[in-house]
Amino acid sequence: MVRASIAAEKAGIPSASIITSGFLKQAQSVGQSLGVQNLPIAEYPGVVALDNREELDRKVADTLVDNIIQAFTKPVLQAAKPREPEPDHVIFRGTLDEIQEFFARRQWTDGLPVIPPTIDRIDRFLRFTERSSEEVIGVLLPESREATVWNIAVNGVMAGCRPEYMPVLLAVIEAIADPLFRVEDAGSTPGWEPLIILNGPIIKELNFNYEGGVMRVGRQANTSIGRFLRLFMRNVAGLRVPPGTTDKATIADTFNVVLAENEDVVSELGWESFSTARGFEPDENVVTVQSAVFATAPIASGGNKPQDHLNTFVEVFGATMATWTHMAVNWGKFYPLIVLNPSVARLFAQNGLQKKDVKQYLFENSKVSASLIESLARQDGLTDFSLRRMVEDNLISKQYCESDDPDRMVPVFLKPEWIGIVISGDSGRNRSRGYVQNHEQGPPVSRKVQLSLDWKRLLQAK
Repeated sequence: MVRASIAAEKAGIPSASIITSGFLKQAQSVGQSLGVQNLPIAEYPGVVALDNREELDRKVADTLVDNIIQAFTKPVLQAAKPREPEPDHVIFRGTLDEIQEFFARRQWTDGLPVIPPTIDRIDRFLRFTERSSEEVIGVLLPESREATVWNIAVNGVMAGCRPEYMPVLLAVIEAIADPLFRVEDAGSTPGWEPLIILNGPIIKELNFNYEGGVMRVGRQANTSIGRFLRLFMRNVAGLRVPPGTTDKATIADTFNVVLAENEDVVSELGWESFSTARGFEPDENVVTVQSAVFATAPIASGGNKPQDHLNTFVEVFGATMATWTHMAVNWGKFYPLIVLNPSVARLFAQNGLQKKDVKQYLFENSKVSASLIESLARQDGLTDFSLRRMVEDNLISKQYCESDDPDRMVPVFLKPEWIGIVISGDSGRNRSRGYVQNHEQGPPVSRKVQLSLDWKRLLQAK
């Protein structure tokens, strides 16, 4: 809404953005980052979803109409772009403690101590890429700041990465800089996090964990690169939690650890890896970034028949994903992810199943009642949500409206091929886990990791 209002103002058309009280600071901040000093805002006081019709009508008549009139008649001023330090400018000198305080006051940290990004440390990172430090990877909203090779190295240093991680860091930022990823929505109220998935020989070359304890902090490569992305989104894209104003996650979850696939098991089973399913070659190093809103309970599936495990996946993974189906159907996109235990994957393969067979079974058997979808949609603010109307408008499959029974069972997943499967975790157990992806916000975006011609020499000489 804010971007539409600014576009209208720039075209000479007066506008007014209707914003609820909780989003005022975020709207003003986004407006300033897009060049408008005093965005015309009409405040709706309180939380719309908690007001009954009588209260809503009263607030509209008593407050909102006047606020809209004031917004339309207020002159709009151009925002001055804040000055920022040049890439190689030394901004502070002091002790380690003084540096930490300096960065913390400016909200340049994630609340944890950072490694001071000295010129010498940054240069060590730059040795692991042939790209110019001045190269612009993209412009990241909401603060419209350029993502460059230089500031990627800076944030990599701060996050505690090793210099040799630089090619992976570049691929990660290339992925989120793709407009398809919609990084500007990473501060939306569901509180989703970017989840990095890694494939290729670089997993072993850089010592990523892909076995027991995967998705837990502890291994430097997995942990520091996950932290890097959150720091970069804070410092360059401008997504900051309070006292910042651009991250409106209501209650967030955290998945800032790189998920590396166990490609030894993938090869052993003759299955396709997560990246080959996305169109890459088996020997290519590939980074994929996608949103993750929340996780399932541990999926402890037992038995010596695939059916036993598949049914458990339907009951746990499918049922958890069902609570987000209203968002998937509304936006027409949904890319849920399963981290499949290696032992369970072996049982599937021994019985002739491939990843595509697991996806198809989940798609065909995971169901949710139409009444639950529509109820959750209304409570989530989609007040005009209607499965029937969406079917009539050819926006969704006819499967969602095959009868008038409000409790009819309909599909949880939109397409079987949109379900991701990554083999990882402790093969000494039988636990898997699923992750809910946030529809068109943060769909999976993949980039090949580009290694320099002297990568092997640099790695050996470090």
